Amino acid sequence: MKNKDKFTKSINSDHDGLRFATPEIVAKYRASRLKCDVLADISCGIGGQTIFFAKECKKVYAIEIDPVKIEHAKKNCQLYGVDNVEFICGDALDPEIIHKLPELDVVFSDPARPPKEERRLISSITPSIEDMINAYSSRTKGFAFEVPPQLTPERIPFDCEMEYLSLNGKINRLTLYFNHLKRCNRSAITLPSEESLCSSGTGEIPESEIMKKFAYEPEPSVVKADLLPELAEKMSKGDNKTYLFRIDSKRSLMTSDEKLKSPLLKNQYTVLAETKVSVEDINRKLKELNAKNALIRGKINPDNYWNFRNRIEAGLNGDKAIHLYITDSSAIICEPLVEKD
Repeated sequence: MKNKDKFTKSINSDHDGLRFATPEIVAKYRASRLKCDVLADISCGIGGQTIFFAKECKKVYAIEIDPVKIEHAKKNCQLYGVDNVEFICGDALDPEIIHKLPELDVVFSDPARPPKEERRLISSITPSIEDMINAYSSRTKGFAFEVPPQLTPERIPFDCEMEYLSLNGKINRLTLYFNHLKRCNRSAITLPSEESLCSSGTGEIPESEIMKKFAYEPEPSVVKADLLPELAEKMSKGDNKTYLFRIDSKRSLMTSDEKLKSPLLKNQYTVLAETKVSVEDINRKLKELNAKNALIRGKINPDNYWNFRNRIEAGLNGDKAIHLYITDSSAIICEPLVEKD
């Protein structure tokens, strides 16, 4: 993601600082949620989040151990016209630095983590959440931490709200909120709509073995937060129920006989047909449906993707863009729903 994609101004940064910086739209949302009088932004980096904390809070203390990054942060705050930030260069766990701080309403920390891990671990972030809470418990009860969004709820061993955030249909951030900042156990939000959903203990989502008239791909933040039952309940209207249809072990769609609309539904389809998983049957059905191409999702070997797709698209000359979902037993042919003005 380039500078212009993340920020509305040409911010100061080195490559890594920009790479890990919080996008402006995300920073604005999170600052509005953590709005308070006095906030400490730990590991502030080049200040992408700090800027918007400063726009919402009366006073911000920005702490960063890297002197190069903190200089970038100072320039970026000037660029955005905020002057209520006090910068502190040093180790956030140093008692002398903590002693400089007044009573705080909120401590926000975006700790360092390895650039790459085979499997993301909460134990890999530094400084650790436990160390931060212990060090700053004399200054505040309000804590929020950014952690890798690859972490699933069962791998987060804290009593906190786990807020998964998706941006333009892709998972982007995971923020943990503690104590009075916690609203529920798990939550999802999608930007730019700011549509959100909280866990409610709704239970299991009803499953269907057949696809209904319409199919829906939920926002990834909803899936990561394990909120499909809550979303299904929210989408169900009267006698019309919303069901879960499993494509494979990793992918599920929601399905209904009634057309639904919500920013928490990433992709929405009309179900056109269902056929056997064979090149001949799929190709014949695609021709009948006046298809021009077919984007394949579901149970197919990645090494065989283009070979299979080229064969099922052979001879197509229609005008419909098709999404094809492959299960163990069938191929489900869907057409994206297009919003009409």
